[in-house]
Amino acid sequence: MSTTPPQPLEFDGIRALVTGGGAGIGAATARALMARGASVAILDLSPDTAPEGTIALRCDVSDSAAVDQAVEQVAEQLGGLDVVINNAGIGAQGDVTANDDAEWARVLDINVMSVARVTRAALPHLRGSENAVVVNTSSIASQTGLPQRVLYSASKGAIHSMTLAMAADWAREGIRVNAVVPGTANTPWVGRLLEAADDPVAERKALEARQAHGRLVEPEEVAEAHCYLASPRNRSTTGVLLTVDGGTTSLRVRS
Repeated sequence: MSTTPPQPLEFDGIRALVTGGGAGIGAATARALMARGASVAILDLSPDTAPEGTIALRCDVSDSAAVDQAVEQVAEQLGGLDVVINNAGIGAQGDVTANDDAEWARVLDINVMSVARVTRAALPHLRGSENAVVVNTSSIASQTGLPQRVLYSASKGAIHSMTLAMAADWAREGIRVNAVVPGTANTPWVGRLLEAADDPVAERKALEARQAHGRLVEPEEVAEAHCYLASPRNRSTTGVLLTVDGGTTSLRVRS
C-alpha cells in the first residue's frame, strides 16, 4: 500500500531570529514560525519567558557589542540566518513637552537604532541566504496622530521610513524588507498602561472603541502578518507595510 509523503511545512529549513521574543507579539511570532517549521532564536532582556523550543539569549538591543555577539551566536547555532524579525521596543507617553532629552535618546535608541544594529549584524548571513527577509514592527502611530504619543510616534515613523529605504537598498540582492503596522495590541505593555490608569476599565473601553472592530488586536494576529511577510512563498513581497489594526486607519464606522 502506497503512502503519501508528508508535505513540507511553509518554513521548513528557515532559520529565524526574533527580537523581543520573550513575551507579547514577539513570543507569538516565535511560536507561529516554529509551528510552520522554522528554527527560531530570540533575543530578549528576559529570555526565561521565551517560548519552549526556541534558542533564547539574553541581549540588550541598545548595546551594539552585545547585539553583534548574540547575532553571531544565533547564526552559529542555527547554521545561518534567513529571517530577522525586528520586534523589540518600548513605549512612551506624553505630548512634546513630556519627555526630556535623555528619554528621547533612550526610546529612539531601543526602538529605532536596535533595528539598525540587529539588521547590520545579520546582513552578512542574510546575504548568504536564498530566503533572506527582514520584517520590522512599526505601529499605527506612524500613520495616525494619536494623543499623548509624540515620542513613540516619532520612533515608529522612523521604522516606517527605514523599512522602505532598506527594501530599496537590497531589492536587487534578493533581500526583502517589510513591516507590520499593528493597532493597539493586547500586550503586556498595554496591560501595564491600563493598570496605571485612573479607571482601567474605562481606559480599556476607550482603546477598544478607537479600533473599528471594537477590540484590541491580539498578538497572534500580528504574528500571522509577520509570518506572511517573512514567508519564502511570497518572494515578490518587499517594501510592504502591512496594517493589522482592526480598520483604525482606514475605516470610519458608526457606533
